[in-house]
Amino acid sequence: MRLSEEQLSEMIALAKKAQANAYCPHSKHPVGSSIMAEGGSIYAGCNVETANYKGICAEGSAISAMIYNGDTVINTVVVIGPTEHLCTPCGDCRQRIREFATAKTEVIVVDCNGENKKEYLLDELLPDSFGPENLNL
Repeated sequence: MRLSEEQLSEMIALAKKAQANAYCPHSKHPVGSSIMAEGGSIYAGCNVETANYKGICAEGSAISAMIYNGDTVINTVVVIGPTEHLCTPCGDCRQRIREFATAKTEVIVVDCNGENKKEYLLDELLPDSFGPENLNL
């Protein structure tokens, strides 16, 4: 499902709001994310660091909110970082997104001003990925 301009604006606003609440005293690198689930519900999350450097990324936080609310399929992910440079999902988050993605899942990276920097399909971020269907269950 391709986003409308209004939906994208809403997702960017929610990602910015989440970013403003990031807890990142160690890296000083606040990140926010929003996820639109297959049914259209939107969830947001921010990075939360801990002193032992084992925190949760913004995308993982948003995925947790999505799962908590009963949705399991990601349509679109928006990620916002603290600078004008790309702040793409880390490797762990790419795998987390993959768990709930489809071939059409879009990942949109915006800069600190909310300007669209780059759009990806998940396969571009994580080619030849390993997912649930690879498990012989």
